[in-house]
Amino acid sequence: MSTLSWVLLITLVVLIAVIAALYFLGKRAQKKQEEQQKQIDAYKQTVSMLIIDKKRMRLKDAGLPQAVIAQTPKLLRRSKLPIVKAKVGPQIVSLVCDEKIFDSVPVKKEVKASVSGIYLTSVKGLRGSIQTTEKKKKGWLKRKVEELQEKAGAKPVK
Repeated sequence: MSTLSWVLLITLVVLIAVIAALYFLGKRAQKKQEEQQKQIDAYKQTVSMLIIDKKRMRLKDAGLPQAVIAQTPKLLRRSKLPIVKAKVGPQIVSLVCDEKIFDSVPVKKEVKASVSGIYLTSVKGLRGSIQTTEKKKKGWLKRKVEELQEKAGAKPVK
């Protein structure tokens, strides 16, 4: 066998091993996430609150309890999380918001929210529906692609 065929064979074996490892790690992570979701659903409470502010910020800057910061993995402490500051009853609390609903959370509105510990899982408008007027800015690449498509006379990709 030539050197090229040996290199290709070894590369193929390594790729198969990597794909198998990713498959099993993905399955394990999915099971773990399902267990966490069951736990979140078990402790869910519905609370009415006034949303004061929402931002993506680091865990240290969010004003969360020290016990929460101590329990998080070290790699996650530096990442930015969606944080919502809300007035629940007489006190102001910082809550970690679910990434899926972060854009739909209205600011300076009273809402009925499902909370599991310090984790905000869903939001419903207390008086009427929730209207969000914030539009996400398009990135530089997306704007350029749309400009080029417009010049070429093609329909923009959505």
